[in-house]
Amino acid sequence: MEQDVILRVEGLKKYFPISQNLWSFLRGKREFIHAVDGVDFNVKRGETFGLVGESGCGKTTLGRTIIRLYEPTAGRVVFEGKDIFKLSSRELQKVRRSMQIVFQDPYASLEPKMTAGQIIEEPLIIHNILDRHHRRQRVIELLEMIGLSERDYDRYPRHFSGGQRQRIALARSLALNPRLIVADEPVSALDVSIRAQILNLMMDLQEELGLTYIMIAHDMSLVRQVCDRVAVMYVGKIVETADTEELYSHPAHPYTRALLSAVPIADPTKKMAALPLQGDFPSPIHLPSGCRFHTRCPIMVESCRAEEPKLMDVGKGHLVACHLAA
Repeated sequence: MEQDVILRVEGLKKYFPISQNLWSFLRGKREFIHAVDGVDFNVKRGETFGLVGESGCGKTTLGRTIIRLYEPTAGRVVFEGKDIFKLSSRELQKVRRSMQIVFQDPYASLEPKMTAGQIIEEPLIIHNILDRHHRRQRVIELLEMIGLSERDYDRYPRHFSGGQRQRIALARSLALNPRLIVADEPVSALDVSIRAQILNLMMDLQEELGLTYIMIAHDMSLVRQVCDRVAVMYVGKIVETADTEELYSHPAHPYTRALLSAVPIADPTKKMAALPLQGDFPSPIHLPSGCRFHTRCPIMVESCRAEEPKLMDVGKGHLVACHLAA
């Protein structure tokens, strides 16, 4: 057993059934959105693991399935040695103390009729932790930890800025002393001027509390700044995984190279040559044969149409799913 692995994802799939017309129903043919379609990766204790890709690639669904907000179609998620999909409701409630999520939109993720103090206290009440007096003390401690104060306890979400709301959402996720936090685009809905503040706060809390993050993002510059390892997703599958600097310095998959070539940098002489993609993002309902990137790939060969590539190690733990990777 790898002692430093806190989370192991194996063959994870999540399909959503779509509405059927009468003809499809009579033929007994069901169609599904293949949001997550066979994903494998490990997350090491104390690291920040990045999940990147275009909108619609399945990264948010993957994050929510990992913590069982969605029930999986197939596969396993092993957290600290326990397969969470095999746990009873009571067992899952105990494990959920250690696995939390921060949602993308701080305006939608906070209950507008509850005060900041009530929002942060709610997990403590649900899990029956501490008495009323000590719960209040714990909430005040969390408010101060995220840069707010006791004066903010009785204020409502509408009284806070977007950045302050996301701080409250972060405090709520920390209330139960979790070890793993799934951060789903935690700064994408915020003004550019305060994104760095939230990210710096998250990094400080990680060091102070020994947290492990799964950082879901589409901003490649952000991911390079905060993540230790990165996985690139495309239409429900991971196509490349590596240590951050290895992936950014030596991207092996053409999709990864296309993403990186679109990132603006201060020094144009160091910018990667543009790699334009052809065609449109494929339908997650009717997937292309073979490599699902072949319909847009500028270096596609005939074998890409026929055979789906598997993730293979090209050195230094750098995994890539491409027939042409060396």
